Amino acid sequence: MFAFLPPRNHSVTQADSRIMHGQRGVSWTVSPFYGPVELDFLVTSEAHSCPYRPGMDAVEQVFAAEAFPPELYHDFMDIGFRRSGNYFYRPMCSSCLECRSIRVVLKEFRLSKSLRRILRKNLDVTVSIDAPRFSRNKYRLYQYYLHSRHAATGADSFTSVRKSLYASPVHTVEFEYRLGLRLIGAGLVDVCSRSLSSVYMFFDPDLANRSLGTFAAIQEILFALQLNIPFYYLGFFVADCKAMNYKARFKPHEYLDQTFVWRGSAEETW
Repeated sequence: MFAFLPPRNHSVTQADSRIMHGQRGVSWTVSPFYGPVELDFLVTSEAHSCPYRPGMDAVEQVFAAEAFPPELYHDFMDIGFRRSGNYFYRPMCSSCLECRSIRVVLKEFRLSKSLRRILRKNLDVTVSIDAPRFSRNKYRLYQYYLHSRHAATGADSFTSVRKSLYASPVHTVEFEYRLGLRLIGAGLVDVCSRSLSSVYMFFDPDLANRSLGTFAAIQEILFALQLNIPFYYLGFFVADCKAMNYKARFKPHEYLDQTFVWRGSAEETW
């Protein structure tokens, strides 16, 4: 498990957010709130099938934490990490560089005509935001979503899904979407002063014509704007993965390049 230093005053520049390599092969990064952080706790996974590009293998750097400061997690997202439950990971594939972190610059964000149509289509949906709470109803909806949208055949138990999906070492809130009393979707997001990070969203696949995944992203962006949060993080983007195409609809967006600098799509040097 990761152990972190107490907050400290530290003046940083954009270059400080890159990974540095010191003596004895130890890498480190710099956090505005926590100062220098050594990365000697990272573990490299064994190769496994890539979930985004069939026929290819994937490798990640991984660490786990029972508690992790939200502001420090933002700094780790800026060096390519993503959270799933209590695990944090980033791609380290030697043969492929297609997984890129993507974020939306909210001070310049504007709703396009197509996004406004999706909002109008869901005017009858009630959205509530609260602390995450897993229930049997959500479990059934989650299983139905996986089976219908991702052809999942496994039947993870209620307890295992709660531990893997709803466990969070950072500050997380949950969006619930309802038609009347009927639950039609739920989404988890991580919150800090500098970013809102979308973790996972599942919805009723029988309502595909409502574009609930995109509608949920709009709601999360509007929530971030209310809190004056400057960036909305959408995780990874893979250009030839259809399931991720919707992320590019939110503009202006930036990609994290190999030197851990955020660049607009017109600046890409990938």
